[in-house]
Amino acid sequence: MDRDGRLLFLTRGVRLFAYGFISVVLVLYLKTMDLGNREIALLLSLTLVGDTIISLYITTKADHAGRKIMLMVGAGLMFFAGLLFAITNNFALLLIAAIIGVISPSGNEVGPFLSIEQSALAQIVSAKERVKVFAWYNLLGSFATASGALAGGWLAQMLQSGGSSPFESYRAVVIGYAVFGILLLLFFLRLSVKVEVDKAKISAKADRFGLHHSKSTVLKFSALVSLDAFGGGFIVQSIMAYWFFVRFHTEPGTLGSIFFLANILAGGSALLAVRLAAEIGLVKTMVYTHLPSNALLILIPFMPNFASALAVLLLRFSISQMDVPTRQAYVIAVVHPDERSAASGITGVARTIGSSLALLFSGALLADVNSLDWIFIIAGTVKIVYDLLMFYNFTKVPPLEQGVK
Repeated sequence: MDRDGRLLFLTRGVRLFAYGFISVVLVLYLKTMDLGNREIALLLSLTLVGDTIISLYITTKADHAGRKIMLMVGAGLMFFAGLLFAITNNFALLLIAAIIGVISPSGNEVGPFLSIEQSALAQIVSAKERVKVFAWYNLLGSFATASGALAGGWLAQMLQSGGSSPFESYRAVVIGYAVFGILLLLFFLRLSVKVEVDKAKISAKADRFGLHHSKSTVLKFSALVSLDAFGGGFIVQSIMAYWFFVRFHTEPGTLGSIFFLANILAGGSALLAVRLAAEIGLVKTMVYTHLPSNALLILIPFMPNFASALAVLLLRFSISQMDVPTRQAYVIAVVHPDERSAASGITGVARTIGSSLALLFSGALLADVNSLDWIFIIAGTVKIVYDLLMFYNFTKVPPLEQGVK
């Protein structure tokens, strides 16, 4: 890849490190503010609701207004959210930060970045190389998230061992998140005009969401992606970390280590999807690898001890991300070039909507520690339904580009 491609990989790494960095301690940090479980669930949900609105606007305008400037706006909002979370415990101000800013309670990608970066990468590399590039892009993200989770968890524990209060140790992590937002902004500033869409190829028929010929395909696909995200919203990394903390009294440093390894395994699984997709196609790779992953998810709360629960969790992560680069490549391949940021953005927004709705329901489960096991059962069941519907609706919808299955 050229300089822009390397920069886009770098920004992915910085951003996902920051997301992982804050995700392990975010719920614990909010608990030290004496917020109730329902208030915390509302905040987590509204971080995703706000990201939905911001992302929808930015990604659907990016191909026309400029991808670089929109990425810089997103980085600024990431800094804003981290700063406000760090300097106040006023619930109203935290709500503002959650709605307007960009912050990830799950350790996963949120905001407008992923859609715009992938559209730019698709412009830089050939269609045949796209799944491979996206697989490495996701592996880098998983490694960065894992490293961030490890660093955030152990930093908090080391600060507490050195005499800091839990609140002070978690707040230091949140401040670090804001600093990463500034760093990201500086990297986006260095992107060249090569990441932008050729203005001569932009269709005049595009609607206000940036779509024209592929609207029905994108909307149907987004509806199913939202269902998958609804299931995934019950098991965001912060909530799973809290489950291990409640069930097995797992310390923050150990939680960081667990999700470091889990995210490394998840990223490695994305690479396995490259050859499989070349053999059986993008959609079948999505479904055939996602189904067993979700069955394992349901099994986790039935494990009798920490070791067995951890083993099933890690086994699940080892195949959980094989659908991600294939899904991303499929969205890019079934739309026209000037619809790519919009299509990726709309599907990303659909995921955020699904996750935020799930977090509203999970608030009730968080309020009752005896109900926490249900997060895994509900999540796995919903995601299995998504797999079956995806197979039924899209195995016969071919990509527009030749040479892509």
